[in-house]
Amino acid sequence: MPDRVLRSFLQRLALLLVPSLVAALAHASAATPKQLLAAGRVDEAIQTLQQQIDADPKDAETAALYNLLCRSYFELDEWDRGIPACERARDLDRSQSMYELWLARIYGEKADHAGFLSAASLVKKVHASFEHAVELDPQSWEARTDLAEFYLEAPGIVGGGKDKARREADAIMALNPAMAHWIQARIEEKNKNPPAAEAEYRAELAVSHGSARSWIDLAIFLRHANRMDEMQDALRHLETAPVDRKEALMDGASIVLKTGLDRPLGIRLLRRYLADPVEEGPAFKAHTMLGELLEQQGDRKAAAEEFRAALALAHNYARAREDLNRVGR
Repeated sequence: MPDRVLRSFLQRLALLLVPSLVAALAHASAATPKQLLAAGRVDEAIQTLQQQIDADPKDAETAALYNLLCRSYFELDEWDRGIPACERARDLDRSQSMYELWLARIYGEKADHAGFLSAASLVKKVHASFEHAVELDPQSWEARTDLAEFYLEAPGIVGGGKDKARREADAIMALNPAMAHWIQARIEEKNKNPPAAEAEYRAELAVSHGSARSWIDLAIFLRHANRMDEMQDALRHLETAPVDRKEALMDGASIVLKTGLDRPLGIRLLRRYLADPVEEGPAFKAHTMLGELLEQQGDRKAAAEEFRAALALAHNYARAREDLNRVGR
């Protein structure tokens, strides 16, 4: 009799405690917007961020939330929706180099996809924001690298110039030698000096101790030089190279997808990447690329699964939707 009473009591206690325990565990395991963004769960990130912004937190917190919202739309290639969020973050806290940097990046993407007149007006904003990001944090090699890229690609009339890019490379040398050599390699390519460019890419490889990013940079150079066998060899190094930049695995797969060479390698790289994705390489885009490679190999069923996985993370991602419609026919 006492045992039955005790068991009954414990059962009633469990019924009372389990819901509270489940709720506590759910709260503890709830991902932050930044974690959602890093995992490529962009739909959830946007929803969570909008809820937190609507809750009217303090200005500094709101600025950080708007910056993450901007980056979420950046992942989705939705520049028009992302620009107001980036501008809001910058306006709420003008002391943050990162907010200026992301604003410059999204202005730049919008300019790349805009008509001539719209692009011309945006380029001035890109230039100003990149330079301001460096002014706010001169030790940021990321901001200096992006500014150097702007100097390399923009015409002189809007502030571009190889001499300016070389000055940034000199400043970056003390902060990130590998990236400094990468910029110098790009300058030599602009100078139409392939041997000097290759020497700089190999210097990047040496100072980074054979990092994944450096192999990608060399592979891109070799592809442009139509040295395809050497390019493939560089890509194969990604399977054993130190992964200093996880999205380099995705970049390697992208080259495979574009060239059609060694698709099994591209599939392996993407599956390895998807085990631990980062914001810089949105997981839904990696799933889409993996689906496209599987489709090229004739596995339409597995490809469709990858396209569905992409859309589960970003339901408006047009490329995955088009791919799924194609293989589903």
